[in-house]
Amino acid sequence: MHYQGIKIRGYIFTKEVFFVTREKTFTLVKSYKPFHSKFDPCPPIGRKYYRTPPNLYINFQPPNLEQFTPEEALKYGTLWKFFYDFYDNPYRERET
Repeated sequence: MHYQGIKIRGYIFTKEVFFVTREKTFTLVKSYKPFHSKFDPCPPIGRKYYRTPPNLYINFQPPNLEQFTPEEALKYGTLWKFFYDFYDNPYRERET
């Protein structure tokens, strides 16, 4: 599915990357590296990933957003297509 961006106060909000300033971009997938002590007997975990919902980056809901049908809204968990975020497990082995 392809969703168009929403323009609010001169900023363009798209589905995957939110262009807030010209230098900084925000994505829906974030990561961090957990602290690992040199005295910890277990091996380091590595990077951990988590997703943030798209509604965190919009101050208010613009009018006339495209909507799912009621059946699709129950399936996707939201009425508005812009706020739907597909979860892709970053830890799953990918088939090439």
